[in-house]
Amino acid sequence: MPMSSGTTNKKDHSFRVVGLPGDGVGAEVYQSACQVLAVMEDLFDFTIELDEQLIGGVAVDATGTPLPQATIDACKSADAALLGAVGGPKWDNYPAEQRPEFGLLKIRAEFNLFCNLRPIVTHPALYDFSPLRPERLLGVDLMMVRELTGGLYFGKKWRDADQAEDVCRYTRNEIKRITQAAGRLARQRKGRITLVDKANVLETSRLWREVVSQVLEEEFPDIVLENLLVDAAAMHLLTRAADFDVILTENLFGDILSDEASMLCGSMGLLPSASLGDTRFGIYEPIHGSAPDIAGQGKANPYGMLLSVAMMLRHSLEKVNEADALEKSIYRCWDEGILTPDLVPGAYGTADVTQAVCERLEHPA
Repeated sequence: MPMSSGTTNKKDHSFRVVGLPGDGVGAEVYQSACQVLAVMEDLFDFTIELDEQLIGGVAVDATGTPLPQATIDACKSADAALLGAVGGPKWDNYPAEQRPEFGLLKIRAEFNLFCNLRPIVTHPALYDFSPLRPERLLGVDLMMVRELTGGLYFGKKWRDADQAEDVCRYTRNEIKRITQAAGRLARQRKGRITLVDKANVLETSRLWREVVSQVLEEEFPDIVLENLLVDAAAMHLLTRAADFDVILTENLFGDILSDEASMLCGSMGLLPSASLGDTRFGIYEPIHGSAPDIAGQGKANPYGMLLSVAMMLRHSLEKVNEADALEKSIYRCWDEGILTPDLVPGAYGTADVTQAVCERLEHPA
């Protein structure tokens, strides 16, 4: 239960979270998360021990690898991890296994984080910032469920001077487990799943259709299934986004479509994500990149990271009321026009937004 700031109370829930600031603006939005969590510790009955570790380009610079063993070991004993962002032009010409993004792929594989959740929810105060007309944004509330440890990103790769190959491979079990995750989510929502694939061309997509259909028929007969080709899905996200409930798809398609869907909300800087597996541990991060062009200028949008904190509270720490309180504080800021320069040039900076969220947590409406 929330407490007034002047009340002392024995805190009886303690959690360990690995902090992964990463590169560029990742470090700035991570600090916003730390500030908000400190306020929440004073307001609610829990404590969080933050253990900061290296990932991405900064890890390459310090250790020669984008995912040091110390980071892996820290995560093994943690309840969750908060990740800022990785990457930047400084490392663009490094060998594949020394590029910052390889650290992300490796940590997902290391902890079998096969399920990526990206909620897309439009907010009336932000309608004007989307390139779509407001009537196309009304009632949009969908969950993108992306398979995260298979497909082209993890398949066999090779290249010579004249050709290259990336193998897209999926197994029945990989598809089954992500379908089960989507089914459980759909049951908590409107009971609809849209499977996005390219089954008219790809054998992997045909396997997806077969397995998804079988799993839903046998385990989730109450869920309504729609099949949609990825090119059509890209179009329908812009023309009938409110019709979607849970979108289930493979790794590459999910990566692309979730970034496209961010434009429904007005800015990529507003959206959170969760990468989950079969255990309590998950990695929570905003979907935006490291934005090196604005790093260190105090312009980064921290809302995606703060909403990722809310997802962490809800999914890994089982602090649902606290997650709700954080989200409501963020929505109040949006209603009051407290927005960063990616939405309103010359508007509030990262620190201003963070402070505004903290104040609304301390003084809820």
